[in-house]
Amino acid sequence: MAEEGSALFSLCTVVFVQSKDLGEALIKEFSETVIKYGGEVLLPTRSGELPLMQVTHIIANSINFPDYTEATRQMIPVVKTNWITASLAKGKQAQIRPYTPDPRMIFSDVVLSCADIPSTDKDAIIGATMAMGGMESENITRLTTHICALSMDHEKCQQAVSKLKNCKIVLPHWFDDCFKLGKRIDEGPYLLPDPEYLRVNPEDPVRVPSSQHLEGATSARPEYLPSPPDVGVRPVLTVFKEKKVMLSADLSIRSRLKEIIQELINNGGGEMTDDVEACDWFICQYRDGPQYVLASQARKTVGNLSWLYYLITHNEWTKPTDRLLHYPVPRDGIPGFKDLRITVSNYGGEARIYLENLITAAGAKYTKTMKNDNTHLITARNISEKWDAAVDWGIERVNHFWIEESYAKCQKQEMKDKYHCFPPRTNLGEVIGQTPFDEERLRSIYFPGGRKTHTPPPKRKRKVLEIQEENSFPNGPAEGVTIGRQAHKEFDVMKDTDAEYAEKTTDVFGVPAPKRRATSEFATPAKGRHVRSGKENETPSTTSSNRSAKDKALNRLSILAPDVALYEKEKKRGLKDNHGPWGGKRAADLIEREHLNRRSVSSPSTITVDKEDAKAEKRPIKRARPTLPDVNMRVVLTGFQRWVNDKHREDADRKRLRDLGIAVVMDGQPCDYLVAPHLVRTVKFLRNLSKGATIVSSSWIEQCLDTKELLDPKDFILKDKENEKKFGIKLETSVRRARDNKGKLLWNTPIYCTANIKNGPLGYQAIAEANGAIFMMYGARSGSTIKPTKPEEDEGGPDPVYLLSNTSAEEKKLWKKFEEMAKKGNMEPRIVAADWLLDVVMTQQVSFDKKYLVENFFN
Repeated sequence: MAEEGSALFSLCTVVFVQSKDLGEALIKEFSETVIKYGGEVLLPTRSGELPLMQVTHIIANSINFPDYTEATRQMIPVVKTNWITASLAKGKQAQIRPYTPDPRMIFSDVVLSCADIPSTDKDAIIGATMAMGGMESENITRLTTHICALSMDHEKCQQAVSKLKNCKIVLPHWFDDCFKLGKRIDEGPYLLPDPEYLRVNPEDPVRVPSSQHLEGATSARPEYLPSPPDVGVRPVLTVFKEKKVMLSADLSIRSRLKEIIQELINNGGGEMTDDVEACDWFICQYRDGPQYVLASQARKTVGNLSWLYYLITHNEWTKPTDRLLHYPVPRDGIPGFKDLRITVSNYGGEARIYLENLITAAGAKYTKTMKNDNTHLITARNISEKWDAAVDWGIERVNHFWIEESYAKCQKQEMKDKYHCFPPRTNLGEVIGQTPFDEERLRSIYFPGGRKTHTPPPKRKRKVLEIQEENSFPNGPAEGVTIGRQAHKEFDVMKDTDAEYAEKTTDVFGVPAPKRRATSEFATPAKGRHVRSGKENETPSTTSSNRSAKDKALNRLSILAPDVALYEKEKKRGLKDNHGPWGGKRAADLIEREHLNRRSVSSPSTITVDKEDAKAEKRPIKRARPTLPDVNMRVVLTGFQRWVNDKHREDADRKRLRDLGIAVVMDGQPCDYLVAPHLVRTVKFLRNLSKGATIVSSSWIEQCLDTKELLDPKDFILKDKENEKKFGIKLETSVRRARDNKGKLLWNTPIYCTANIKNGPLGYQAIAEANGAIFMMYGARSGSTIKPTKPEEDEGGPDPVYLLSNTSAEEKKLWKKFEEMAKKGNMEPRIVAADWLLDVVMTQQVSFDKKYLVENFFN
């Protein structure tokens, strides 16, 4: 224990950050303690900013304060209040790392001692614990918080029971599960002497926990402004003090609500603005638009309406990227989630609402109940009826970390062990909502560019740079360090006189020129030896190596200098005897020409270029093949009589249509027009009607072929009053409904079909699946494909399930079995004639009449 009056904190200047669990009373108490032991305590500025230039430590029990990022950039330690108590207990300043509030350090307040653990496992547990912020203690001390043991027989466990009331004795399995998840789960099920982990059946129910991390962060688009907690009148919101807030137009909030928000901000000392460059906080709904990009690149604080409501409700600042639904959502979801259907199990309360909204924000489809067309089950435990059904149906089963990390990293994550980890006696809802955004991924995807720092370089950093600049050489680095070539006046060792050399040296380096040394003075200096007493194996200094290399180069240059000077002199001498090839400019020119000649002989490509060009000129010019016009219309033909039994005519007509910009495509491919002579109930007609294709008469194609012109298809819209009356539809209405349905008329409706149905099951399968139905075959040996469900377990009423069948004796045997299977799954069985499906698709409206039941239809 530190002695009273000692200078334990004499070198410390601290500032406290007030928060929910560090109130004014605690701050006052800890401040007196720091001052009592020689430290200094500073206060935040009026605007709430911390005096980062003056402090050595920041005392905060969370990282939810605006200056945290800048503090870490300046390497100012941020520690929790128990760092002060630990320092007092040790009588010296405690280490920083075990007391950081950084949530990534999940064992930051753990002091671990291992008991009867094998050495290899012990080393692994201690190493991982220390990597995640914990500390290891070989012996039991008052600071020990956890003992890892397999039983209570070890001496350490007995000592902890008798002396340390708050020390927890846990199984090594707790550490293993925490390491796998990357989160700290509750130690309760792992506590000795009677751990629930080993005692209770894993299938027994586990209490669904509540998560504090989801408070005010379950929805990205809240429907109303929450009331303040625990008080009747909303206090003055100091969180907005001296802040400028801008609300984006994409929030689509009512004018009355906007006035309320503006009043709250103004009363709290802030103000509203419409200038994105002037604002401090930018509130929007989506991660797009020029204002969002500009605010993000300028490092403004960007959040959504849910984040703003959180600030208003709790009057406490929090970083919007720390909670996934406090940040604007992607307008089109996360890549890879569009076609996923996800359901949830074993989560309750706010955790379930949070996952529903997170799944929707990611771009997937959330379903309350699970069917065999679901792609993923997100569950907090691997025990539930949905889990068993997912195993039977081959549906991917993961915990919530998969959807959270995919959303945080803006990319669908590949499966790994972490997503399949389900501790037996833990409901993972207790660690939900703790995943922050990957801010670098946000930047690279949604707002690349912009400056990379929140603020200009701090004064402390600028001061260091100024000192560094003052102490640096104005014309280059210290001797022996090479960072690039510098431009100086030309020095010519052979031409400059002593006066010229001295003048240039003084101009460039600012010092008088040293006296020139004779050539014989240049010599490589001998490497000095420095004898160190008592240190045999000390590594010798290498600072003289660059100096030695430079001296060698200068020595070599001095030896070559006379030859270089003689060459330059001969090169400038002109031709005097008019026939001597050596000496002067002629010699240099001759040598250069010989080099060029040798290069041209060795590279014959330049000689053959002209010949090839001449040959190319004699070649005849090929005519460009005529290109087909762009495809303007894609059509599907059904019931077209012109080509029946005439393959050659069909091929010729297809080419003519293609020349007009009309492509005849196969059924199933995207098409713009369906061509038919009249209303028919063929597979082609019904499939393409379901896509919302415009239906035109066959006479349009025939007249285009006859006139060899592209006629307007709108003039040939199919009209067939007789068959419309026959089928009880209006074609124009059916097409309009099909376009509204977008192929989802029978979405997720289960339709079974017998193998012996008239015309075969393949055509009905194509029609049903074109409208989004789930089509399956049903026979005598078909197993139960509907999950047994009790009525109280199903959130909705019984949904219908259909069986397309005839009235043959063989098929009648299947009816009872089908009805039993449907009723066990809390579904309503309907055994119908195939005409029910055809009429529903033809009208593009789901309806049911008992006349379609097989016992009525065929009688």
